[in-house]
Amino acid sequence: MASSSTSSIHKSFTYDVFLSFGGKDTRTNFVDHLYHALQDRNIRTYKDDEEINKGNRINDELMESIEASKYFIIVFSKSYASSSWCLDELVKVMDCHKTTKHTAYPVFYDVEPTEVRKQSGEVGEAFARHEKEEAAGKWRKALKEAADLAGWELKNTAGGHEAKCIRQIVEKVSLELRSINVHIDKNLVGMETRVNDILSSLETASDDVRMIGIKGIGGGGKTTLARAVFNNISYQFEGKSFVDKVREVSNASSSGLKLLQNQILSNVLNNHGNNVGSVSEGKNMMSWMIGGKKSLIVLDDVDHVEQLEALAGDPSWFKPGSRIIITTRDEQVLIAHGVKSIHNVNLLSEEEAIWLFSRHAFGKEIPIEGYKELSGQVVCYAAGLPLTIKVLGSFLCGKSKLEWKEALARLETIPLKETQKKLELSYTSLDDDYKEMFLDVATILKGWTKHSTIEALESCGFHPRIGLRVLEQKSLITVDNYECIGMHDHLEEMGRNIVRSSHPPNKHSRLWDRKEIEDILANDLGTEATRCIKFCGGRLDPEIFMKGLRKMNELRFLDAEAREWNRGINKLIPNFLDALEFLCCDWKLNKFSPHFPNSLQYLRWNGYPFRSLPKTFHANNLVSLCMDFSDIVQLWEGGERKAEFLTSSNSFNSVGQS
Repeated sequence: MASSSTSSIHKSFTYDVFLSFGGKDTRTNFVDHLYHALQDRNIRTYKDDEEINKGNRINDELMESIEASKYFIIVFSKSYASSSWCLDELVKVMDCHKTTKHTAYPVFYDVEPTEVRKQSGEVGEAFARHEKEEAAGKWRKALKEAADLAGWELKNTAGGHEAKCIRQIVEKVSLELRSINVHIDKNLVGMETRVNDILSSLETASDDVRMIGIKGIGGGGKTTLARAVFNNISYQFEGKSFVDKVREVSNASSSGLKLLQNQILSNVLNNHGNNVGSVSEGKNMMSWMIGGKKSLIVLDDVDHVEQLEALAGDPSWFKPGSRIIITTRDEQVLIAHGVKSIHNVNLLSEEEAIWLFSRHAFGKEIPIEGYKELSGQVVCYAAGLPLTIKVLGSFLCGKSKLEWKEALARLETIPLKETQKKLELSYTSLDDDYKEMFLDVATILKGWTKHSTIEALESCGFHPRIGLRVLEQKSLITVDNYECIGMHDHLEEMGRNIVRSSHPPNKHSRLWDRKEIEDILANDLGTEATRCIKFCGGRLDPEIFMKGLRKMNELRFLDAEAREWNRGINKLIPNFLDALEFLCCDWKLNKFSPHFPNSLQYLRWNGYPFRSLPKTFHANNLVSLCMDFSDIVQLWEGGERKAEFLTSSNSFNSVGQS
């Protein structure tokens, strides 16, 4: 895993900084310390005795290296002007500085700026040996021009402390590099607002140690956001580390967490020699080794609190001003670690989604002529998920309209593999009972109120209050302002595909597709595999429907509503044929004895067309019963009449054995 850099080198340059200095009085002290301080900040720095390759002509390589550097730091010392080599180098540096691409900064080490400007004092003595040389004039001019630049005079900077002066130089260069290199990728849509939201919580000017969390659905842009924030502010920190794929690496092997601990130590300390022997040893090493540097650490895709304990165990590990950013799908991980500031990643708006998709599909901000409607269909399918938008944009790039239409038609039955794989990670980490609740929501309960969802799940033996909270914390469901249960379309699609996988419809644990249900019940294909049915909007004959339930002996949940069953007081009969159908159906129902499996725990039948519950239905397991707008007049034939039990809405709930 590669270290993250403070600056990404400007495309035109090989080096960030070129150091120009006289050898004997600064090479092994000030310049050496400055060189390593720049390197420690991941600022690529050219220093001749470090970079010149044996066998090359020194002059040619030096000149090329000057041209290939963005910034020049000229360290003037007493012996600098004694070297014609340094003076030739200075002429080249100043020629480059006069262009808009390069910038030079002087550092006056044990000499006065005026000595360099006028070649007086010890600088003048050193320069005296060159008075008769042909190049003396241009050397004098270069010295004067360099001395007139803004820079640092050691004796008047930070009280003459070399270390503090070096720190100021490094900070200045870091800031300059940031202004060139730190930017938000043009393909990242809507990122500026999201980045600023995170920055407002980080408050990098504050001197405390702060941890913040970024939480959201898989593929929703958490990593992209964290990376954008990291690139935006990393220059402000002495040590930094962006740790990718924490979940994947830590779970891949027993040494995963040790590898990640070693990565952070190496990145922050710029020392690749650390060798963490155990997770416990790694905690100890981190707690006393990284506390000396103001650090920025991103822990991306965390899924267990143990990972945070190993990689960011306690604020006391870090120097004041440090910031730790954690991305996860599971809010509970952040809560358990004491993270107070938690941000939900907002999915893309329709406008942002169109922009992002167009960048990947067409290389521009809007769809090309003739593809606007198709692009809208793709964006509608993606439902604001950046991963899906980017994958589809790249896939459809350059393809014909016919190919687009085929791809969209395929997505109706075969979901996008990349998206599904990403989303399934959250599902597979759930306990078994939470998995079952997730599948119930994905196939049946999405859109229900939280109260009704809890009632339904409780009736089936679950503990839904904590279960729904877990699903919400793991970004698998949402609860809106109206207390309704929601779920991203791709998560719903994923859940339904899990139920459908490798089984014919009649062996699915849950049935929700109207056509499949009608086919199974009409052809008497029911099996004990079915646990839940949600039937809405069909016109299946009630007699066929009831007969089809006979083989579903393990059915625990039935939610049924069909147009022709709604014959209560709100029923509208638009014409004579509907009225005739209504009367014929009424006659048939009086001749038919309905059936319910005794395994039922939750029964909701909107417009139940029979006068009573089946005689064979013992309801030993029934916990919740709702019969809105039904024709029922008594619970069981020969039993108590419904008027004594029902509310004005013709429903009753939480009915046990009567």
